[in-house]
Amino acid sequence: MELGGTLTEALTALQNMALPTALRTSRWVYPLVNAGHILGLALLFGAILSFDLRLLGLWRDQPIRPLARILLPVAVSGLGLSLFTGLLLFSVSAAKYAATPLFQVKLLLILAAVANALLLRRAADWTLAQVPEMAMNSARLRLAGGLSLLLWLAVILCGRFLAYI
Repeated sequence: MELGGTLTEALTALQNMALPTALRTSRWVYPLVNAGHILGLALLFGAILSFDLRLLGLWRDQPIRPLARILLPVAVSGLGLSLFTGLLLFSVSAAKYAATPLFQVKLLLILAAVANALLLRRAADWTLAQVPEMAMNSARLRLAGGLSLLLWLAVILCGRFLAYI
């Protein structure tokens, strides 16, 4: 996909700034940022996997509230680290990545996964699931958990494929 001239110029200017240039030319900095990105993904997906499996109905004897209190901050921290390091990695070849359909799909998947999580938090079933006596697993919770797993796995796959284009 071809980007507009002004956007391409802005992305080219971004990738020619000092920090992206240092990332491209450094023997150590780019691999460290990449490792930070992987750590963020591990925190994010590790927490989400456990939580979503609970939403899907595993470990029904474990109340959702304590799991959410522990796992959701870990997932949010992982998302923050992944976004920060992802932006740094993007800046190295911003014009190329932005024009790649797979990168655009990855961004849409991230938005969909975050929207799924935010919508879940607003759902009435989520509020009911927070009551310790209710070990319910509604269809809405199962759907949100399954969709979350699929979306985040797709995000990870897109990211891995991008590394080889």
